[in-house]
Amino acid sequence: MHALSIPTWIIHVSSVIEWIAAIWLIWTYGELTKNRTWRTLSLGMLPALVSAMCACTWHYFDNAKSLEWLVTLQATMTVIGNFTLWAAAVWIWRSTTTATVGEQPSISND
Repeated sequence: MHALSIPTWIIHVSSVIEWIAAIWLIWTYGELTKNRTWRTLSLGMLPALVSAMCACTWHYFDNAKSLEWLVTLQATMTVIGNFTLWAAAVWIWRSTTTATVGEQPSISND
C-alpha cells in the first residue's frame, strides 16, 4: 500500500508543475516590463517550490522513517517561503507606490 492515491499524486505533481510555470512566467514578465521587482517575486517563490518537492519526495518513498528530516526541511522552507513572498510583495508594492507618486499631476492655481 502506497502513502498516496493516484488522484492525490496527480494533484501533487500538477501543483509542482504549475508552480514552476508560474515562476517562469513571472520572471519573463519582469524581463519584458524591465521591472526587476517582479523577478524578485519569482525568486521568492523558490523556497515554496523546495517545500513542495520535499513533500513529494517523502511521499514517493512511502513516508520512510529515514527521510523524516524532509518533513522538517519542508516546514522550514514553507516559513522561509512565506517570508520571501511577503518581502517580494512589499518590494513590488513600494515600487508601484513610488512610481505613482512620481506620476501625480501638479496642481496649478490658474
